[in-house]
Amino acid sequence: MDNSNGTCTGAYSTIDIVTGKWKPRILYRLAQSESVRFNELKRFIPEITQKMLTSHLRELENHDIILREIYPEVPPRVEYSLTEYGRSFIPILDSLQQWGKNHLSHLEQVNDQQEKKIN
Repeated sequence: MDNSNGTCTGAYSTIDIVTGKWKPRILYRLAQSESVRFNELKRFIPEITQKMLTSHLRELENHDIILREIYPEVPPRVEYSLTEYGRSFIPILDSLQQWGKNHLSHLEQVNDQQEKKIN
């Protein structure tokens, strides 16, 4: 935690990058392979709109987290991948995944305890 003025600027910066319902899923998919095409991402997250996927990809590209590579073919082929810098986010994704699993387990335990108190 940054102690200079009581803020967590580093944490806020990280949260800003992954804020949104879809960004963590996009990053998770990109972390699984070398490169992914737009339609592959769309199939991986069928609930996302094309506009939202495009918007999130642009934001991640602006943060230098992902690379958008256009191949000069007809029709043009576009692939997305994590940048070298973006790959440094994989351990954070792994930690989020583990914390989420632990949290779900914790909630189950809390619910079990509450049910026992009721009965």
